[in-house]
Amino acid sequence: IYNILEGKVVNVQQTTIRKISDFFGVSYKEIESIDFEKKEIIESSISLHGNMNPAAVPIIKESLLIQNLDKRIGELATLHPLTYYFGAACNLIGVLLESEISGANEPGDLLIINKGLLNGDSEKLTYNKTTRKLFIANDFALASDVFCVVGEIVEERFNG
Repeated sequence: IYNILEGKVVNVQQTTIRKISDFFGVSYKEIESIDFEKKEIIESSISLHGNMNPAAVPIIKESLLIQNLDKRIGELATLHPLTYYFGAACNLIGVLLESEISGANEPGDLLIINKGLLNGDSEKLTYNKTTRKLFIANDFALASDVFCVVGEIVEERFNG
């Protein structure tokens, strides 16, 4: 059986293939035509074609961001529209930009953010309490009375 499944046997009788397909609970055609190793890799991946669940991400408008920053993701997911993120992550929010972030993003762009202060080297979405504007920073040490780090930018979806 191992030699047959590994493709080492050239001519296999149909009755043998039928017995193998019945044993594994798959159709005869699947046994003959599908590369199960490739199928297993796809189904265990996080992608549109895989079988892992994507993360549901609440989309919060820029103007509502600061007032919703202290709410939990579960609550935000019930109050705001959702998008999906295909990747291994938790504690994600989507920020729908309503104004430009100079040199980086335009109104209508969606930033997927890992909410909270992180120590990684990735870009951080930061809010300036004085100017009431968002900007992107690489330095996580900016958290202060003037600046509020929203979180690490995981993905950018451009309006376009």
